[in-house]
Amino acid sequence: MGADSDTVTIGSLTLQGFAADLLRAGGFTADQAQQTAAMLVWANLRGADSHGVLRIPRYVEMVQLGLINPSAEPRQVSGKGAVAVLDADRAPGAVAMNLAARTAMQLSDVHGIGWCAVRSISHAGAIGYYVQQAAQAGRVGIAMTASKPLMIYHGSSAEGVSTNPIAIAAPTTNPDRPLVLDMSTASVALGKIMAARDGGQTIPAGWGVDADGRETTDPRKVKAVLPMSGPKGSGLSLMIEVLASVLTGNPLIAVALAGGGDPGGNGLVAVLDPSAFGEDFPIEVDRLGAAIKGLPPAAGSERVYLPGERGFEEMERRSRAGIPLVQGTRSRLLALASKLKVAVPEGLT
Repeated sequence: MGADSDTVTIGSLTLQGFAADLLRAGGFTADQAQQTAAMLVWANLRGADSHGVLRIPRYVEMVQLGLINPSAEPRQVSGKGAVAVLDADRAPGAVAMNLAARTAMQLSDVHGIGWCAVRSISHAGAIGYYVQQAAQAGRVGIAMTASKPLMIYHGSSAEGVSTNPIAIAAPTTNPDRPLVLDMSTASVALGKIMAARDGGQTIPAGWGVDADGRETTDPRKVKAVLPMSGPKGSGLSLMIEVLASVLTGNPLIAVALAGGGDPGGNGLVAVLDPSAFGEDFPIEVDRLGAAIKGLPPAAGSERVYLPGERGFEEMERRSRAGIPLVQGTRSRLLALASKLKVAVPEGLT
């Protein structure tokens, strides 16, 4: 472990154990804590600190507020053929989405495709985590999640849609290096604004607006984020709400806009078995990737990257060197550990 005035570096296994201990002490069951900690540290390893352990204090608060139900027992409530609909009863998001991914995979074994919608979940974290599971098993994975209004709807001056993300993963001939696209429909994921706040940094213009609807570069003043590419981002978010929420009988946006409050969240995972379409799919994905990487780099760029490639390279670096925690995140985790009487790993104190 190493440290400087701004960051502390901690090994991934140590951090995952500490994260699980905090979640367990904060009300999660042991299994829920392990599943959630694994997802959060996966995000940290890939450099997506906005979706990593900085979320833990909020997750514990959500238990206290009743937004996460540690007693939840997700169950299937409907389905037909290759489709299953689960009700998660506000289970931790990682638990609900892991179950959706497993269910969709099982359905694809039988039908060639599996579509598992899961309603009434909490924050799902980095959804690339769930589609990567499918891709590493040689399948194509697609995931989406929906939540309350957090983003300006293009053409309006108020939050009208959420930052609903979409992730798609495809297998290559290397199971450890699938293609993984994981993107928010906002100009930036809300977690990156949280990370900037923790790091004491400003944010670029175009990321968010303040309570008066004016663009701000101060992450502490952000009231809502802006959509990616204007009408494209807000339109895609709206359609994810249709697929993940309206279709599953648990609409979020219309309910929230009419009555306020936090309606929770929904998610879906779809899995395709490439063998249903023919042979050699991973080989052809490799060929496509090689063609893209063979393009001449733009001025100022050293090389051309494929979706998810930077994350895998960062994961290799952080697996060796450790995960850096900025002072703001470290301070909040230590405060929570003190409150919950959780032992702090050496090097974090």
